[in-house]
Amino acid sequence: MPFELARYHRQMLLPQVGVEGQEKLGAAHALIVGCGALGTVIADALCRAGVGTLTIVDRDTVELTNLQRQILFDEEDARQGLPKAEAARRKLERVNSAVRVRAVIEDFNATNAERLAGIGTDRPAQVLLDATDNFETRYLLNDLAVKHGIPMVYGGAVSTTGMTFTIVPRRAQGAARAAADEAAAGPCLRCLFESAPPPGTTPTCDTAGVLGPAVSVIASIQAAEAIKVLLGRADLLRRSLLTIDLFHNELRELDVSGALRPECPCCGARRFEYLEGGGATEVASLCGRGAIQINPAAAQASAGTPRLDLAALAERLRAHGEFELTRFLLKGSLSGERGDAGEEVELTVFADGRAIIKGVHRPESAKSIYARYIGA
Repeated sequence: MPFELARYHRQMLLPQVGVEGQEKLGAAHALIVGCGALGTVIADALCRAGVGTLTIVDRDTVELTNLQRQILFDEEDARQGLPKAEAARRKLERVNSAVRVRAVIEDFNATNAERLAGIGTDRPAQVLLDATDNFETRYLLNDLAVKHGIPMVYGGAVSTTGMTFTIVPRRAQGAARAAADEAAAGPCLRCLFESAPPPGTTPTCDTAGVLGPAVSVIASIQAAEAIKVLLGRADLLRRSLLTIDLFHNELRELDVSGALRPECPCCGARRFEYLEGGGATEVASLCGRGAIQINPAAAQASAGTPRLDLAALAERLRAHGEFELTRFLLKGSLSGERGDAGEEVELTVFADGRAIIKGVHRPESAKSIYARYIGA
């Protein structure tokens, strides 16, 4: 057995994998959007399984409260406030140096989604992993999956429950065709949930908390589904919407094999409203952070090109508080500001123009702070 395959010996003993399957995994590319509780478990599993290229996209930094459930991070990452995608890359490269881990410290939105998925390149993503915390990004991923025929694995967890569902789009193309041909196709996310729930109507990790094992169970199922996709085993993919409640020992499966709707605005009418609708929301509340992200139009238009001189901004902000500059971001507290409830205001600014403002809960407060300290 070649040395580079020896580490996967126990996995290759599986009749569904073998040497040929392991080589498929080694040539594969998976896109993971979100590197929090779900994303870290998924990334760890796929890296150890030998998936050749992992693109991990996350806009946030590591905090102490993440460590309860986000398995790739440690106390030193939180102390440094490392970007989650970068902290994950460092850990994963020590786990499996043969896997190419691409860390993307950006907000995943309509202006960069296709680029980050490698659309138009010789190595596009063959599976999309939803590890996000908001419906807008999930619907954007769903648009991307359906438009380009790339299987997507949806997942979510809050409180003691979790949910997952594998989307196998119609009209698959390229490398995904083996796992997503017309016969295997099923409903997309908008076939089941045509519109996102109104803000404030669903529990979040901010309001309801989250049990670490619930996240790990859902993320492990997502990783297993991704491996099936990459092995070309559409026959083994889950055809149900699975919900698990670990505290109440409940497991429910809803058969959705017949839920594909010809009138679905996405996979039926092929209207990609989130992917082609003009970009992401400028202001977004971050689950579990008590913070608001500002993503100005300039940052969205940049498609990842740095637009801010962080060193110059650090000099300007020196008179307004203590700030620490790294090659990834500028972070500190504003001494002259108090949040909506009188708390300290923390400001984290990225080179693409994004800012995370902690201590404020009202969008207008966050916009005001951004305009006064960073610029319109």
